[in-house]
Parts: sequence; C-alpha cells; structure tokens
Amino acid sequence: MKRRDIVVIAASSGGFHVLRTLAERLPADLPAVVSIVMHIGRHASVLPELLSRWGPLPARFAAHEEAAENGRIYVAPPDRHLLMGKGRFQLSVSAAENFARPAADPLFRSAAMHFGERVIGVVLSGDLDDGAAGLATIRAHGGYGIVQDPAKSAMKSMPLAALQAAGADAIVPPDDLGAAIVAAVQGAVRAPDFVGTADLTALRTEAEIGSGERAGLDELDRIAVRSAITCPECGGVLWRIRDPRPLRYRCHTGHAYSVRSLDEAIAQRTEDALWKAIRAVNERMVFARERRQWAVNSGDPKAASIEEARIDEAETLVEVLRASIARTGASHGPQRAGDDVA
Repeated sequence: MKRRDIVVIAASSGGFHVLRTLAERLPADLPAVVSIVMHIGRHASVLPELLSRWGPLPARFAAHEEAAENGRIYVAPPDRHLLMGKGRFQLSVSAAENFARPAADPLFRSAAMHFGERVIGVVLSGDLDDGAAGLATIRAHGGYGIVQDPAKSAMKSMPLAALQAAGADAIVPPDDLGAAIVAAVQGAVRAPDFVGTADLTALRTEAEIGSGERAGLDELDRIAVRSAITCPECGGVLWRIRDPRPLRYRCHTGHAYSVRSLDEAIAQRTEDALWKAIRAVNERMVFARERRQWAVNSGDPKAASIEEARIDEAETLVEVLRASIARTGASHGPQRAGDDVA
C-alpha cells in the first residue's frame, strides 16, 4: 500500500464542534497534510485561528499555489473552492457546487485525481449532500473513507448521503475521529464493502470540468446525458452524470448538484412559483373588487354579481395554493439549517 498522507475533510451544519474535538486529538507529529472545507460561504472566518488554539497542529487559510506541508491544517478561505494538485493548493472562483463555495466535492475530487490511494476522505456533520460524490471518487481511486456516525451527528444528511454514495472504511463518533485518521495514515485496511465500478477517465473529465481545466458542451456530452431539468441557479440545461454513484447533475456554466441538493433547489423553486401564483391571484381579486364597486356605483347588479363570483373563485384558489405550500413544506421538511460559521 502507498502511504496515506493527504487528509481532506468536509464539514457543515453541526460540524464546528466536531472540528474542535478532531483538532484536539490529532497528534503534533501527524505525517500528513490536513485540508478542511467548512461551508462558510462569503462570511469572514477565524476558523484557522481557533483550530490552532484547540490542538497541536498549526492551521491557516490555504493560499493559491502554496506548497502543502505535513503536520499542518489548511482551511478553504471564504468564497473560494480549495483544490489540490501536484503538491500545491489552488484557489478557484468557479461556480458553486451543491450551493456552496467553498464546497467539499471539488477538494475531494482534485485530491483523488492527483493522489489516489494516498487520500483519506472524511465527511462530518452537515446538511444536504456535499462530499458524497467526492468521497465516492476518493474510494473509487483506492483512497480511504471515514464518515462521522450519523447517529452521533447534529445534522445527519451529509454523513448519510456519503454512506449511501460511497460506503466507508470507518464509521466513527466524533471522539474517535482523530484516532481513525491516525489509523488510516498508518495503514488501516480498507473495508471490502465498496466495489469501484466507476469509469476513472470519466471521473477525471468531471474533475477537470469542475476545476475549469476543461469546458464546453462536448465535454459534458462525453460523460453525461442532457436532462429536461434546468439549473436552479443560472437556468441552463442540466446534464445527468452517467456514473450513478451518486446520482448527480452539472450545467455547462459549472454549477453542480448531488441529488439531495437538487431536490432542495427544485422544492424551493416550486414554493417560489406557488407564492408568485398567490400574488397574481391576489391582484386579480383586488381588480375584481374594484370592478364590483364600480358596478355597484353604476347601478349594474348583474356586473356586480359576476365580479362577486370572481372574488369567491380567487379566494378559493388562494386557499388551495396556500394548502399546497403547507403540504410541500411538510413533506419536504427543513433541509437547510444555518451553517456553523466560525
């Protein structure tokens, strides 16, 4: 087995306190590079300062073209994807993936492409499913996968999605994550549950599209099928990636979604459309009331009766639309909690 010395970590909602526990339990002499993506968006963050304070490993935001060093923690800076390649970091302003920049999947993919069996992918507590496709790519390339035990996660969605997409070599509670990473670095045996059937050439193409190294509709057509769904963020056509583990989509501008993220986007778009319909029906109701008043003032009871019927019809339709929103919200459930921001 090649040495494992590249650790990539994904964390979102509920992951902040887990990172503290992890930082406390990683040894000062860890012979590996540790890179972390926390869903901080554009928010200013003091996460590297806190990680340095909590544990023995020094932490800082990664810089573009910075050489990666063992025994250090590198954090994706606000509003930048963090990528790894040829021993150096790259920062990217390419399109958001799974509604996030920084996102975990770009980091995980790039690490898998360049370092293969040397990579340890770690998915912590979080909402939706960022990191699931990335962990599947890591394991398809012979890397090692660690997932926080969903039963011990504040937000179960990211760990569950990762397990569904990629399986794991270790499923551990927060207190054991540090030990699990050390064991992986030292050569822990991979679990036999995952069979890598992915087309590695297609995965490489996908990674290069995501990083901006490749662009164009022809490239997407080689690895994906055009779907009838449009991108929730830019309105372009979405391609469904042929590799089914996990089901995921990408548009030619760079936005990418795993299935839970896209489901959240479509549910939100549906609710937005219903609210717009309510606004339109309310405007029709206001107009009907004004016409009814005009008919009353003009002594035209027949016209007033017609407008009264239109008002009743509009009120009924608004009730139906509001009930639809309530049912949609109840069945879909709250998907996105506020991410931890440090």
